[in-house]
Amino acid sequence: MVEDHDKENKVTVDLQSTEEWLSYANDLVPVALEKAREVKGFPGRWKSIISKLEQIPTRLSDLSSHPCFSKNTLCKEQLQAVSNTLNESIQMAEKCLKEKPGGKLQMQSDLDSLSGKIDLNLRDCGLLIKTGVLGEVASSSCTQSGSEGTSEGSCNVTELLARLQIGHLEAKDKALDSLVDVMREDEKTVLPFLGRSSISALVQLLTATSPRIREKTVTLICTLTESGTCDDLLVSEGVLPPLIRLLESGSSVGREKSAIALQRLSMSAETALSIVGHGGVQPLAEVCYMGDSVSQASTICTLKNLSAVPDVRQTLAEEGVIKIMIVILDSGVLLVSKEHAAECLQNLTLSSEELKQSVITEGGIQSLLSYLDNGLPPEPAIGTIRNLVGSVSIESLISIGLLSRLVCVLNSSSTGAQKVAMSTICRICDTMEVKKVVGESGCIPLLVKLLEVKSNELREVAAQALASLMTVLCNVREVKRDPRSVPNLVQLLDPNPQNTAKKYAVFCLGVLSTSKKCRKLMISYGAIGYLKKLTDMDIIGSKKLLERLQRGKFSNFFG
Repeated sequence: MVEDHDKENKVTVDLQSTEEWLSYANDLVPVALEKAREVKGFPGRWKSIISKLEQIPTRLSDLSSHPCFSKNTLCKEQLQAVSNTLNESIQMAEKCLKEKPGGKLQMQSDLDSLSGKIDLNLRDCGLLIKTGVLGEVASSSCTQSGSEGTSEGSCNVTELLARLQIGHLEAKDKALDSLVDVMREDEKTVLPFLGRSSISALVQLLTATSPRIREKTVTLICTLTESGTCDDLLVSEGVLPPLIRLLESGSSVGREKSAIALQRLSMSAETALSIVGHGGVQPLAEVCYMGDSVSQASTICTLKNLSAVPDVRQTLAEEGVIKIMIVILDSGVLLVSKEHAAECLQNLTLSSEELKQSVITEGGIQSLLSYLDNGLPPEPAIGTIRNLVGSVSIESLISIGLLSRLVCVLNSSSTGAQKVAMSTICRICDTMEVKKVVGESGCIPLLVKLLEVKSNELREVAAQALASLMTVLCNVREVKRDPRSVPNLVQLLDPNPQNTAKKYAVFCLGVLSTSKKCRKLMISYGAIGYLKKLTDMDIIGSKKLLERLQRGKFSNFFG
């Protein structure tokens, strides 16, 4: 039985086992109810408190009937918390029974606080049972407690995760500290134990009243997103809105970690749509202008990820993202920020004529050319310019030095950039005059050289660009002058299905076949054998070229 309360209503207990704490709490319940029912003042609040106190025995019974009840410290700690709340209830009732219990507003506040504590006790008891935390903690007893240098967190990760879900904010704060330390040492010790309930608890802590707890939580969530193991769980448990709020009004650490987490999560198209739906574009745009360099790079990358989703491109444009990306191209602190900005513009200009015109109007072309001059990865900038072909005159692009940049890219070691540059050449070659200017830029020898690369895709684009240029006579002469052109083109007659450049090679060789010298070279490099197979495959132009080479071969023989 509970000892009689002294005059100051304080009870000193010295209990050791979980069973003893259970008995103590059960004995306190009728005392607390009896005292509460005697109170006459504040009837509405006390009626609510009594209703909640009456639920405690059932929760304690459910808790004690669990098979793992006595095998861990969580139950014992929970019973201690319940006992403290019951004692506080008894003391509060006795205080209200006095003639002058104190200030009315203060008493109302104290009663509301007490009611909240009872709610927390009831909720935590239910969580221990319903979520399976009790069994998980018991089954993951510490097996490394004797190991030198092993922390409490690494011994019992499941218990730490459970502590995020129950108890007061201070206890959760300590559990967060331990989890952050464990994740810092080896995140693999935590990831296997993460479930929906622990993820949900972390997400709820993102909105805690303590800025320090929010910082720790978002740091932990940032690490989880970088691991890529629980992105779907995080999103389904509602992590996006609090991350966006931290981006708007969090501390510098909170903004940085939120930005990194959103960057990782936005790689999913579905999540990208959700970020836009939760109003995330404007906060991301603001950090691009005002954030530190790391946060800026992450938010620009996030906007780039969003721009990959066609349905949100118009929204991005309406929030001023095009202008922001051009500003970043001109004055971004980190080189990676400029690269992400160029990629974002490339996505935004894929289809919409309106967005293309916005990039042109904001001076985006000149910024993209300046980007190319800074030695940054050229693919996104060239890709954006390629998208703009048709929305701006080819002559103006040539006049501001596009061709010299394309030649530099063709001469680089980046196969991706070379491919984009060659496809850009194909797009701008819409008139004979432009083709002549392109041929004079010095790109033809580079295209001939690229016919030798291992990549089937790259060879095809090079052959296509060459075929386009060779409709102009002066460019044909330039190709003839290169000793590698005929042997490289003949090699592209290979009938292998993986060789997708053969139709362009047939065209180029057909143009060159007007030259007796070129025909002899084609025959010497085995073109006739290739063409016989291509004729059987109905490759356009192969039959005519074969006949021309065979006539030349027979006339040489009889001559």
